Amino acid sequence: MRDIAINPGEQFASPHGAQTPKRDQALPSGVSPALYNHDLAPTAKKGRSWGAYSLFTLWVNDVHNLGNYSFAIGLFTLGLGGWQILTALLLGAAFLFILLTLSGFMGTKTGIPFPVMSRISFGTRGAQIPALIRGGVAIAWFGIQTYLASKVLDVLLIMLFPGLESLTQQGLLGLPLLGWISFSILWAVQVVIACWGMESIRKYEAFAGPVIFMTFIALAGWILYTTGGKLHWSAPFATVNGPVWVHVLGAASLWVALYGTFVLNFCDFTRGTTSRKAVVKGNFWGIPINMMIFGMIVVILTGGQLSIDGTLINNPIDVVQKIPNKPLLVMASFSLLILTIAVNLMANFVAPALALTNLAPKLLNFRRAALLSAVLGFVILPWNLYSSPVVIVYFLGGLGSFLGPLFGIVMADYWLIRKQCVDVPALYTQDISSPYHYRNGFNPRAIQALIPASVISLAFAFVPALESVSAFSWFIAAGLGAVIYWAISPKGMHYVDQDGEAIAVAAAKH
Repeated sequence: MRDIAINPGEQFASPHGAQTPKRDQALPSGVSPALYNHDLAPTAKKGRSWGAYSLFTLWVNDVHNLGNYSFAIGLFTLGLGGWQILTALLLGAAFLFILLTLSGFMGTKTGIPFPVMSRISFGTRGAQIPALIRGGVAIAWFGIQTYLASKVLDVLLIMLFPGLESLTQQGLLGLPLLGWISFSILWAVQVVIACWGMESIRKYEAFAGPVIFMTFIALAGWILYTTGGKLHWSAPFATVNGPVWVHVLGAASLWVALYGTFVLNFCDFTRGTTSRKAVVKGNFWGIPINMMIFGMIVVILTGGQLSIDGTLINNPIDVVQKIPNKPLLVMASFSLLILTIAVNLMANFVAPALALTNLAPKLLNFRRAALLSAVLGFVILPWNLYSSPVVIVYFLGGLGSFLGPLFGIVMADYWLIRKQCVDVPALYTQDISSPYHYRNGFNPRAIQALIPASVISLAFAFVPALESVSAFSWFIAAGLGAVIYWAISPKGMHYVDQDGEAIAVAAAKH
């Protein structure tokens, strides 16, 4: 049964997706309707439902995605051997565990989503900058990932219904008719799940996690059985130029950079966690342990296929397509579709939905914003974006260059400057006396730190002379953002630490 929360003014707050703009009349005392609605409000500590298992399945789905497999398998092509790849992933996992645990603690303590968390360092209006950058990247990738998943569904539909192959000969706006059907089906499924709110997403992730985990373990087991346990631990004719440890550290750094978006808005999920212990436990099993299992599967699938026929695969789909048993092939294909939906929901749906909600709280709630972001992800015709190197490299790569500095600024402000002291109710007021009003709602120091750090990050991304250190660009940019912000911020000030229970809404239950 969906929850009904009671505000301090004894007014009823409807669950995700049910509220209307009229509900602003029932806002708690002192908050601004331009900064507060049910989905942006802090979650009450009582009734939170995200435990360690929820976070673990979140990571299972995200780590075992096709993009990550393509990245890790690509390390073979670059010349790294199996043990070197495992070492790189372990180092990257160690960094991610620390960063994501610190980021996660912020959500557990405050109960607020990332757009509101950004108000602490950027100001009540300035928070739109990091929220929209994060959301813009996610909208584009939501459409692209849905398109890539639709390619898998195309193959599956033709396998089950061979007559549909004729639809691949007719196209519209750059996509075959069958592609339109597959894309529309997957788009609709994701919209339905997401529009029911965060609890629906949590339940889907909990369902998909074990399916994905067992599917990839089964694939690895099938490869081991086929090869008799004989694997190639490096790609043939691959050579590494320069010290191996530099390449290992570079691969570890790139592995962290892949999660540059997620380390920013992890509080969108941990705001619903039961405790810090749940964050640590879920992250421990979901990041270092899970990533090591992921690395072993990569080595087995890649080294095994090399042993079988000398083929260097690009991603697990290459292995799935070679399964000789049709029922098993269908099951594996369905699992890949389940996986892609799970990854898209967590990585590319939640962030833009909350960013758009934060842009217009009086007009948009989570459901409406999720639908709007999904429509934007559709109308941009993502298959055309994916085929354009200019869009992928310059637009998405350029936006991605801002993610490291944003993370550094937000983390430095929360952990080093304020030392975890946050006045949560003040994040929802436009009063000029609010500590987060700064100058007309913008914190000039955050902007002053963001600009130079982002320019340097962009240089790493696009200047050929810096290519040798580009693998470490995320760490350099994040570090610069943190150092510059810390250097220009006042020290030794007193900060109020006030929870948001007085204006909180009940977290959705099972």
